[in-house]
Amino acid sequence: MNSPLHILHLEDDLNDAALVRATLAEGKIDCVVNCVQTRAGFVDALERGGIDLVLADFSLPAFDGLAAAEVVRTGWPLIPFILVSGTLGEEQAVDSLKSGAADYVLKARLFRLIPAVRRAMQEVRERAERRRLEAQLIEVQKMEVIGQLASGVAHDFSNILGIIMGYSELIMSDLGADSSLRRYAEEIRHASDRAARLTGQLLVFSRKQTVQPEVMELNEAVHELDKMLRRLIDEHIELILLPGERAGRILADAGYMGQLLMNLVVNARDAMPNGGKLTIATENVTLSENDARELKGGNSGECVMLSVSDTGTGMTDEVKAHMFEAFFTTKPAGKGTGLGLATCKTIVAQSGGFIRVDSEAGKGTTFRIYFPRVEELPEAADRSLPAGTLPQGVETLLVVEDDPAVLKVTRQALEAHGYTVLCAANGKEGLHVAREHQGPPISLVVTDVVMPNMGGKVMAQWLKISYPDLKVLFISGYTEESGTQGPLEPGFGFLPKPTTVTTLARKVRELLDA
Repeated sequence: MNSPLHILHLEDDLNDAALVRATLAEGKIDCVVNCVQTRAGFVDALERGGIDLVLADFSLPAFDGLAAAEVVRTGWPLIPFILVSGTLGEEQAVDSLKSGAADYVLKARLFRLIPAVRRAMQEVRERAERRRLEAQLIEVQKMEVIGQLASGVAHDFSNILGIIMGYSELIMSDLGADSSLRRYAEEIRHASDRAARLTGQLLVFSRKQTVQPEVMELNEAVHELDKMLRRLIDEHIELILLPGERAGRILADAGYMGQLLMNLVVNARDAMPNGGKLTIATENVTLSENDARELKGGNSGECVMLSVSDTGTGMTDEVKAHMFEAFFTTKPAGKGTGLGLATCKTIVAQSGGFIRVDSEAGKGTTFRIYFPRVEELPEAADRSLPAGTLPQGVETLLVVEDDPAVLKVTRQALEAHGYTVLCAANGKEGLHVAREHQGPPISLVVTDVVMPNMGGKVMAQWLKISYPDLKVLFISGYTEESGTQGPLEPGFGFLPKPTTVTTLARKVRELLDA
């Protein structure tokens, strides 16, 4: 139900003030009218706030309508101003409009007051809508800039992590299993793995991450995010994890799963400003046809449910109806973009799942996310496979990378697996090296994508003209650079940065043997 219109009426004649109120009531304008007679009372009412519309007589003993219009225009320009006068000449009417009045009405023709008020308030609503859309546009532009910054930072940091991960693996391959130093190298490697996941989250945020669905244990995914999620909440919020016994596997992108949980946990935190309980649980469920119909868009069958529950403020039915809309937020200005739940819905849909929300004002909220259950085994983690256990090779490879340190560790890693490695710092130099090479033919090119002088994609296209059997492995921070959003052509491969020695060696061998 809309709240009544708050009108400030500047009028020294009480009979005229009563007539205006009666006219508004007859016109079914739901309003509260505060009548003042002096400049001091007028300004004081405006400063107290809450005024939606100003009506003003033209002539008062110590104040006049034009001066009142100037006060409103200077201090409260968004409040519409209508002159209501018994005697108003044509020149005075023009002056009033120049002073910022939205309209003027003669007391002898008060029937015009109702459409004037409605027209003025419609203009207020239209201006408010324009400001809302402008604010949304600014927010989108700001998010794009932040996204570009995040992706740039993640891209550069990925190169650094690739160096750390590569050398730690090379050290581990040289150290014996009984070496006292091996555990230090393993800790470096594990720490770089965690940092790599953080860069992946930055790329999810910037919408430039390579989407890599994988079979995963949902309980393990939640457990890995436990420490990070606890850092997002306040000390007076209790976080409880309730992993379901033998909760099934799902097919999803690990980075996006982290983003999904972070968004839901941050929402729950903001709904409990005075503390409360946050519960994250997993459970195997079987949905019937009736269940699927009630969930509006869900599919029946075996699912794994992830639930995030809080004891916070909850949501009204009106808020629930809009919660997944982009830019819709109930948070104060500057406290939320309105993108969190919209992003969650997109992530869940990409994984073939759907969301159910139960919430009541004052009684907390529960998000239940249903993912289709899969039977495949999770992929083994790369870090469990030392580089030395991988198949060796004798082919000649060309590595093209503009970061000297990344180029060096990539060359050393591939040479450690038996390959002969040629190096170039950019695409143009790569073409020159390939054409001048006199030894055994180059079997595969490992290349970055964005490089000075010539990028990896253009270089690969030129090389394939002269060497149609050449295999190409793109390595990049995100798929947009490499043009690998869709299926790759035969002979091409893609690895996201940062990549490990183990992953690189396996992918190289896979392409060569294809």
